[in-house]
Formats: sequence, C-alpha cells, structure tokens
Amino acid sequence: MLVLSRKTDESIMIGDNVEIKILSVDGEQVKLGIVAPKTVKIHRSEVFAAIQEQNKEALNVSKSLIDQISQNKL
Repeated sequence: MLVLSRKTDESIMIGDNVEIKILSVDGEQVKLGIVAPKTVKIHRSEVFAAIQEQNKEALNVSKSLIDQISQNKL
C-alpha cells in the first residue's frame, strides 16, 4: 500500500487520466473529488463488495431454473 499525505486542494494522479482531489478535511471525514473518464467505474468499497456478492449469487442459478427459463422462451 502506498501512503501519501495531501492537504486540501492538493491531488494525486492515478495513471494518466484519473485524478483524486482532496476537497476538504473535517475531523475524521475527508471529502474527495475524482476526475476520471466516464469509462472508469468508481464505487465506494462497500458498494463494490455488494456488487461482487450479487454477481457471485447470480452465478449460482440452478440448472433446473435455467432449463425452465429456456423452455418458456418464444
């Protein structure tokens, strides 16, 4: 893990096209601004973990359910 110290209005670059800006620091809360192309997906880590879990659950569909769905197709 790379640890960097930044102050308000300073930023870091990730690659050539993602910039993380420190907007404000209030006690233990830090507000970040992220400048990135629209093709870059950005999620809070807890949201990303929930998406990953939902994707795993979606892979666990039983074969009988898949067969049932395919039989009902027109």
